[in-house]
Amino acid sequence: MSRIHEALKKAEQERAAAQTGSAQGGLPQPSFATSTTADPPVTIAEEPPVAAEAQPPAAPFLPPMPSFANSFTLDALLARCPQLQWQPDPKTMLFFNGDDSKRGTEEFRTLRSRLYHTREKMTLKKILITSALPKEGKSFTAANLAQVMVRQHGRRVLLIDADLRGPRLHQMLGTTSSPGLTDYLQGGSDEFSIMQRGPMENLFFIPSGHQITEPAEFVANGRLKFLLQRVEALFDWIVIDSPPAVPVSDASVLAKVCDGVLMVVRSNATPIDMARRAREEFPDQALVGVVLNGTDKEASPYSRYYYEAYVKDSTESKS
Repeated sequence: MSRIHEALKKAEQERAAAQTGSAQGGLPQPSFATSTTADPPVTIAEEPPVAAEAQPPAAPFLPPMPSFANSFTLDALLARCPQLQWQPDPKTMLFFNGDDSKRGTEEFRTLRSRLYHTREKMTLKKILITSALPKEGKSFTAANLAQVMVRQHGRRVLLIDADLRGPRLHQMLGTTSSPGLTDYLQGGSDEFSIMQRGPMENLFFIPSGHQITEPAEFVANGRLKFLLQRVEALFDWIVIDSPPAVPVSDASVLAKVCDGVLMVVRSNATPIDMARRAREEFPDQALVGVVLNGTDKEASPYSRYYYEAYVKDSTESKS
């Protein structure tokens, strides 16, 4: 029985006694509840709610998801995805000028072929491109791999700059960096407004977006996975450029929403212990190959052989 109920009951008894005394000619008694030092006075205003219990802490606030259309179709993509005038960097973007004999183009065709062979043995559409350390060529690899893939007739590719700490793809492609991925992850933009296309047919691009603090928290909030689920049916390949694997945790988080990881190692530059540490960030089944970047002209046949041998070993171990 609550203290309020006891006080009200006691007051009711005293009122009844007072009415009896008044009917018998006595003086009326006070009609308020009394208390002792052991039982301090209470009022209704001070009484906690009867059902009051310890409540769990509130969940961290996240902005609501953008309002999406009921279906994400190719017609909607082409109608709402803006087409911009990209100005690609001719030194790093190998396939925009139509020169198929430029150094490096054949190596990317070989890489494309190896990925198609790997695709015959496992699900492989969403590819994460990373490296052990910065400046090893992962963004260069991601951009040119996306370009060589759309050179095949009818192939549609989405390139995403998920290196939110040091984005470079928009500079290489000669386009704007926002709106982009961070705007989507924060709930401020839908997938149509962050995606753009340029002069190369069937190549679509999501830049990094506006700069944010604590990018790892946004990368892990689940919205990138939702985005990929929304759009992947419209693309033959999705190529994602991530931060380096050793200095920050973003790459290992991003790998969980991808089908496979390509690691870029720079010839005569990447320390072997750093390459091993980066390798340990990913499960065995996630790593589908290693790209040796920055080799001289004479060494390029060996780099192609190295990649082929690595993919063969990894796919055999999975079977």
